[in-house]
Amino acid sequence: MSTPVIQVEDVSKLYRLGEVGTGTIQHDINRWWHRIRGKEDPYAKIATVNDRTRKEKKSPKDDYVWALKDVSFEVLQGEVLGIIGRNGAGKSTLLKLLSRVTSPSSGSIKVKGRIASLLEVGTGFHPELSGRENIFLNGAILGMRKQEIVSRLDEIVDFSGCSAYLDTPVKRYSSGMYVRLAFAVAAYLEPEILIVDEVLAVGDAEFQKRCLSRMDKVSKLGKTVIFVSHNMSAMQSLCTSILRISNGEAGVKSRNVEQEINKYLHDCRTAQPSFPVELQDGTRILGLELAPSIFPTGQSTTLTFEVEFSSATTITDFAPFIYNHAGVRIGIMDGRNKFGLPRSFAKGRYCLQFNTGPLPLMPGDYVVGLYLRTLSSWLNHENLGDFQLTSETGMEITNYPAEHVGILNMSFSAVIL
Repeated sequence: MSTPVIQVEDVSKLYRLGEVGTGTIQHDINRWWHRIRGKEDPYAKIATVNDRTRKEKKSPKDDYVWALKDVSFEVLQGEVLGIIGRNGAGKSTLLKLLSRVTSPSSGSIKVKGRIASLLEVGTGFHPELSGRENIFLNGAILGMRKQEIVSRLDEIVDFSGCSAYLDTPVKRYSSGMYVRLAFAVAAYLEPEILIVDEVLAVGDAEFQKRCLSRMDKVSKLGKTVIFVSHNMSAMQSLCTSILRISNGEAGVKSRNVEQEINKYLHDCRTAQPSFPVELQDGTRILGLELAPSIFPTGQSTTLTFEVEFSSATTITDFAPFIYNHAGVRIGIMDGRNKFGLPRSFAKGRYCLQFNTGPLPLMPGDYVVGLYLRTLSSWLNHENLGDFQLTSETGMEITNYPAEHVGILNMSFSAVIL
């Protein structure tokens, strides 16, 4: 039986919004006085839940927010734990606590083994040092001897594809090069625990595939991997267990990866978008109408976006896109040619309408998002509305589960010879 290598017990993290530290001498003294007497932080009692949907503070207690609240779980040796949740749910805060970048406000974290973390672009690298020097620096931090690092240097360089730039200061690297080298360092210096945040989104598709393959190999060597990503397909193929975080609170860790991912995606789909959606330049999406919103596969629907401009505005991009149940982008409707973009719009309200044409997709639920760019602002919203495709009329057989049938509802013929 595998032994726990990470034990998290009632861990919470408290932050004050808009300030570094507590902000006042009075609060500092009050906290110090409670701490030396072994009392609870007095401001923890008035802190609010980590709700990213709040648009403004309603009372002074909203200055204090629980980024994480009473989180408990264990990670076993050789386990690949996927952590899922919406943006702002507390996933990255949890990884920083596990990596000891910051400390919890309460609770305890026990870790057995060396940890290598890839949390965000630039983490763990000194910008003035070269790629080669940063490799040795990271190895030294992990407690490795120089000879051990040298023995793995060629593998790290080959995986990263940065051999031509190895003696160049990393501050001159692109974000993609940075992440490739950082992942290679973290994965090939053989820590007992590998922690990877969603920074892999910076890399291209080929690099992401190599990273996932490497993490799979690391786990099969008995190492532990903790992985955060919004790519549900990658999570389902790689992870052996799932932990879901919502508003700073964690659910129960589950080994039924497929079921937990489907629950999460269902909750994301059924969450009602909050209109209006506003860009920084004052452009607002007032609503989206889908007519029809439930229809048989192979038929079409019309998407009507109501947009308001607070002043004369030039749109350069307007492109709705569609996601399936697994969060995979099915397609995009590029409005640049249809609307003659870039195009200037006078102040006022407009309806921009798209007809999808026949959708030969498998029955199921689908989500509509939008990429919108003006000369001074942009929006990439992944859930402005949803629609449902039903089975064709006359089909009485039970459908296979959605995760097994793929994307296209194929038109085919078949005979028995």
